Amino acid sequence: MCAAVLTVGLLAVPAQADASGGAAQLHGASWALKGTGKEVRFRGLSAVSRSTAWVAGSKGTVLRTVDGGRSWSDVSPPAAVAEGLELRDIEAFDARRAVALSIGEGEASRVLRTEDGGATWTETFRNPDPRAFYDCLTFFDSRRGLAVSDPVDGKFRLLSTADGGRTWQPLPADGMPEALPGEAGFAASGQCLVSAGPKDVWLATGGGAAARILHSADRGLNWTVAESTVPAGDPARGVFALAFRDRTRGLAVGGDYRTGQPSPQAAARSSDAGRTWSASATPPPAYRSGAAWYPYGPNTALAVGPTGTDVTTDGGRNWRALEAGSFDTIDCAPDAGCWASGEKGRVARLEARG
Repeated sequence: MCAAVLTVGLLAVPAQADASGGAAQLHGASWALKGTGKEVRFRGLSAVSRSTAWVAGSKGTVLRTVDGGRSWSDVSPPAAVAEGLELRDIEAFDARRAVALSIGEGEASRVLRTEDGGATWTETFRNPDPRAFYDCLTFFDSRRGLAVSDPVDGKFRLLSTADGGRTWQPLPADGMPEALPGEAGFAASGQCLVSAGPKDVWLATGGGAAARILHSADRGLNWTVAESTVPAGDPARGVFALAFRDRTRGLAVGGDYRTGQPSPQAAARSSDAGRTWSASATPPPAYRSGAAWYPYGPNTALAVGPTGTDVTTDGGRNWRALEAGSFDTIDCAPDAGCWASGEKGRVARLEARG
């Protein structure tokens, strides 16, 4: 099923076209579905380029394309398939190297790594603590990265790697603020933990009395916390995804993931590294679980969720609904290869109208 045409300048647009914060030049573009032959839900996605992308999902499934989605290789880790692991995040460095995270209580939370395009996988972490539940991964570069668990002993727990995910060590909890009662991260799109630059990282939360966003400027050792404007106060509500263009400009999207529930004020923006957040004047019309900045427009970004895709061309102040197709997550590569994935094996790439 073909998606509707996007009437914003998202393809073949020079960066300066959007430099002043105005709308980009109009070039028709739409989500072009790329048949995967699978029916699983892909909540993990990593866009390497317009030609190369990885998706990870339920039943231990990992797919990879190197030809723009014309064909997909099933590179699922055999052990993950055998155990039916829920793979909710994947971070790829190129067409051969990727790190995937499975979620769940105790040993269900694992990290897997491949160096040969998914031909073989190595389990590099298995959670030994039944109280921990890992949600998301992020990498600062091809060596340094973090993984986050829901609170244990009242604080979010972090793992750190300095060798591309080959080994992981827990970070001390001294610099982590106390979690609110019921507060947790959402393993909905692989975007509850995101980074920008060599040291800055942000963590999105929900489920507590407030939907908060935590920031560290030293790769997770010390954190500050700010309340977002996204409503919380319920286990199903909060910030589900973050996207930072650089170390200062960020977007937050979320809402209430329950079908049919209203999600007012489902987006916010920050221009000071997450110290403060302002509600979008015109937010997306419903819950959104994924967000990404578009590389060729400094003020242009996309958000996706089960009921559609939205775009902002003014840095998150105002969002416009574009399509009704269901996606859980989105990622844009530096060459403007934007991909989205979600339920029933859906994967799409943003393409110019032909």
